[in-house]
Amino acid sequence: MSDSALGVVGDEAVADRLRDVGVSVVTGSPADPPSTDRVVAVGQTAVSGVGTSGHDPLLLPVAAGRGVRSVTRDAVLAAVRSMDDAHVERHPVVSVTTAGDTVGKAVWDVTAVTADAARISEYAVATPTDSVGQFRADGVTIATPAGSPEYARRVGGPVLGPEGAVGVTAPIAPFATNPDHWVLPLDDLTVSVERDEATVALYVDGVDEGTVACGQTISISRTGTMRVAVVTESRSRFA
Repeated sequence: MSDSALGVVGDEAVADRLRDVGVSVVTGSPADPPSTDRVVAVGQTAVSGVGTSGHDPLLLPVAAGRGVRSVTRDAVLAAVRSMDDAHVERHPVVSVTTAGDTVGKAVWDVTAVTADAARISEYAVATPTDSVGQFRADGVTIATPAGSPEYARRVGGPVLGPEGAVGVTAPIAPFATNPDHWVLPLDDLTVSVERDEATVALYVDGVDEGTVACGQTISISRTGTMRVAVVTESRSRFA
């Protein structure tokens, strides 16, 4: 196991367990993660904070879902000991822009959804070279491979591995009874609001980033990579 300091974000109890066995630990928060070469991130908020920080550490996700093949809290000590020999997965990090402003970065998903109950809107999805689809629905979610087993899966999207830097685009509660779901490159992917019938809220990794007006476009592009350590204790992405 490396002698360099290990960052821990998201759970002081995990940090204390590592200190108890002699690991040099530096703690931080999702908003201000430590700039160590290796970071243990406990929970999805911690993974998002570390992954979008720009520091590019080797990340060990704990209790953060199967999309990043996280380990359990009980397996943290063994997993940390294995980090030097870990297989490294590289997950895309995306930036989100609307009305000319970058509103955030995501490692999980970007969702536009009507803010009012029992109201739907209309959305159009496009790539730089093709008009992908237009549909009426409560909303639409665009998930990275890390986020594909989460909400996007619950609305019918497939689970993706991180290779290829593509994501899942899936309507939420669509008006059509047999909606399409798309696997699309996460480069200059756009979603626009086509009807002025309801307030549409924008969420980036679950954080409310305001509203999107009719005629406005949400643009999603890769902006970096999150390096994830996969060790013997890591769970399967597909089970």
